[in-house]
Amino acid sequence: MPNLRETDLYQPLKAFLESQGYSVKSEISNCDIVAVRGDDELVIIELKTTFTLPLVFQGIRRQSMTDHVYLAFAVHTGRSEVTIWRRHYRDILTLCRMLGLGLITVHISVDGRSRTQVHLDPAPYRPRKNKRRRATLLSEFQRRVGDPNQGGSSRRPIVTAYRQDALRCAWFLDRGGPTRAVVVKAETGVYRAPRILQRDYYGWFQRVERGTYALTPNGKRALDTYADVVATLT
Repeated sequence: MPNLRETDLYQPLKAFLESQGYSVKSEISNCDIVAVRGDDELVIIELKTTFTLPLVFQGIRRQSMTDHVYLAFAVHTGRSEVTIWRRHYRDILTLCRMLGLGLITVHISVDGRSRTQVHLDPAPYRPRKNKRRRATLLSEFQRRVGDPNQGGSSRRPIVTAYRQDALRCAWFLDRGGPTRAVVVKAETGVYRAPRILQRDYYGWFQRVERGTYALTPNGKRALDTYADVVATLT
């Protein structure tokens, strides 16, 4: 359905609201859709042809008049292109939930038929804390030595506490040659050294015999790449 306009969404939404017992009018005090049911229940819906940040801003402004504010936009069915709605469906729901906004989509088919779907009703946001993720975050913070990463994008992989431990092992093997994993653990203080050497997540280590490991060429290059990090660790 080319050249879709916001006005094309009004009738499907109006019909949907009226089926729920609302009296509906458009363009009142800069609100795209206003619906009233009974004496006090006031619903405001802001429209856009796609999900955009200005649509979110409009919804936030309308919350000064009612708690029942919805964002509505069109979703084309039967088309294969990747839209922001398809890429970020869960993120959009989370954002609206955090802001206390409702969310409605109007599905438009290629033959012009429409279907209205309510994904989220407005409600106060009460986030559930994830204790396991919190513990993982704090553990990584405490184990990581220094602050080896630059905030934002970086040309090299993020230096995690695990990578720092692997670099300690690589540095020791580079200096001492093939060594038993238990010795690497004892000399470097990396308690998980045997597991790091065995799993070889980065391709830095090679088992030369049972329980004994050597550094690979990739490991040597990693010591050069992370020379500044190695210097703080050793």
